[in-house]
Amino acid sequence: MTLDQLRIFVAVAEHGHMTKAAERLGISQSAASAAIRALESQHGVRLFNRVGRNIELAQTGHRFLPEAKAVLDRATAARGVLEDVSQTVAGSLSIAASQTIASYWLPRRLASFHEAYPAVKLSVTIGNTRQVETNVLDGRADFGLVEGRTESDILRRATVDEDHPMLVVARSHPEIPMTRAGNLDIRALRWIIREGGSGTREALEDFAHNQGVPPAELQIFLVLPSNEAVRQAVEAGAGATIISELVVARSLAEGSLRAVPVELPKRDFAMITHRDRQASLAQMALKAHLTGRADALANIDN
Repeated sequence: MTLDQLRIFVAVAEHGHMTKAAERLGISQSAASAAIRALESQHGVRLFNRVGRNIELAQTGHRFLPEAKAVLDRATAARGVLEDVSQTVAGSLSIAASQTIASYWLPRRLASFHEAYPAVKLSVTIGNTRQVETNVLDGRADFGLVEGRTESDILRRATVDEDHPMLVVARSHPEIPMTRAGNLDIRALRWIIREGGSGTREALEDFAHNQGVPPAELQIFLVLPSNEAVRQAVEAGAGATIISELVVARSLAEGSLRAVPVELPKRDFAMITHRDRQASLAQMALKAHLTGRADALANIDN
């Protein structure tokens, strides 16, 4: 068996779908199918059961999956050792980033990193904070970039920037009533929010708690899976939201949205890495680049 066959097997197992796995790996569906057939034929086993148009792991596949992942992890570690010995900043880096960071903060920084280290191949996957944390813990990503809190104590966090959440409504939205205590009556608003597990959702829930309002008492009108969908719904007059200034800066400048004057705490953009995985020179270089710390290249554990 080859490392490529193992990578394809793991991708198909994780996606439960041949075409989606092939798209993730940047190969054709026929190449992925051929690799799985070859692996099964070479060892006289069945790794997947074909159920209609979908596939699922067979019993042998379930037993083989953790071993395949372990081999790929060791291969990655071995490559890192060779890179460190040669002092060459090269190889590939996988980054998982939450939506706000991936769409508005990260692209220019990765472009400048590529100019400095053209031998490093970068790939980015996008999810909410909880999904990013899972990808780093499972080893599917070398780095995570999040704006929300993380839960695992085996992750390191390093602040790379700060974000400014804002409460925004459409330009035509009526004035928001006040409570007797002189605070915004957030119970009177219809809210448009992100899904659970996102840092943007977390910012709203923290704000509600600080106002003494349980999030369950908010009028949740829409739950949407992306910042852009939330922004467009608010622009259309569907309700209010709390969202990153990066997402709504243009809409505020153009006048389709207006900010509600309320004090919201800043939040960190943070890089997360696994405590137990050795970092390659490429990983240390990217950390140094994103944190703006020259000493991070000397020791990623600092």
